[in-house]
Amino acid sequence: MYNHILITTDGSDLAQRGVDQGLSLAKALGSKVTVVVATERFPIQGATTSSGWVGSPVDYERYDEGQKRFAGEILSAVKAEAGKLGIDANTVHVANAHPATAILEAAASHDCDLIVMASHGRRGISRMLMGSQTAEVLAHSHTPVLVVR
Repeated sequence: MYNHILITTDGSDLAQRGVDQGLSLAKALGSKVTVVVATERFPIQGATTSSGWVGSPVDYERYDEGQKRFAGEILSAVKAEAGKLGIDANTVHVANAHPATAILEAAASHDCDLIVMASHGRRGISRMLMGSQTAEVLAHSHTPVLVVR
């Protein structure tokens, strides 16, 4: 049914629900697994704050190193969890990217036929203010998406 599952995570407890479901489904179906973590750009790149602060190249490098380390820790933990289930998971860190876009591109580039991700389930103004990567993936994906709450 699903031969290659893309599992998304940001390392949160909520995202772990999606990881758990994705790995269980992959185990049951004998599917390949790719796990993706997307980290965003330096928050104020190309802009100044009201105080006039502009990040230096060192600030950007430290941020990028921190994001790489953060993603690596998450991916290592999921890979270990997959290994305990007998699943050889491929891991991908997409740096300096909008998460929803990175997820959609990863699904396409790795020929995944299912995306598994968690959602906080917010509605109304809360969703509008907080945004939803899941909603964006759902709206733009050509690949089926399993949303876990």
